[in-house]
Amino acid sequence: MFIFCFIILEPILTAPLAKLVCHLTGAVGRMTGIFSAHASYGILFIEAEKGPVSLYVDFECAGLIEILVFLSLLIFFQAYNWKEKIVIGFLGVVGVLFANVLRLTIICVMIHIGGNDIYYLAHTIVGRMVFYLFAITLYFYVFTRRQIRQQRIGEFSYND
Repeated sequence: MFIFCFIILEPILTAPLAKLVCHLTGAVGRMTGIFSAHASYGILFIEAEKGPVSLYVDFECAGLIEILVFLSLLIFFQAYNWKEKIVIGFLGVVGVLFANVLRLTIICVMIHIGGNDIYYLAHTIVGRMVFYLFAITLYFYVFTRRQIRQQRIGEFSYND
């Protein structure tokens, strides 16, 4: 399901999703005055002490892979009916977008404070940790917790 959707949707959704993430992150930057967004180009422009730094919000930063993986798993997960899947799918997509905006905001703030020298730490370590912690939490509540709560062993149930 993921591969099928990815092949079809990647060329269609990557640019609009990257622009949306850039625009939402830019709203945070405007409120703080630390960075600005040029969403039509997918660029975040950070005012750093050692000089300006620009980040290009590309395919990987858009979050399309994570959204498609989540939705693909949800479609085939049998613990929910279709109405629940639609609501959870919508909330999951919004959550992934929020996590991505939070990740990019943290990266921008770290670069604003530490300059380009801190880029690797901000993007590769801290940014990924923030995003993956959100993803693990989302997957736990949507998939693992639901599965555990539905288990029954004789008279014992986790729902009680």
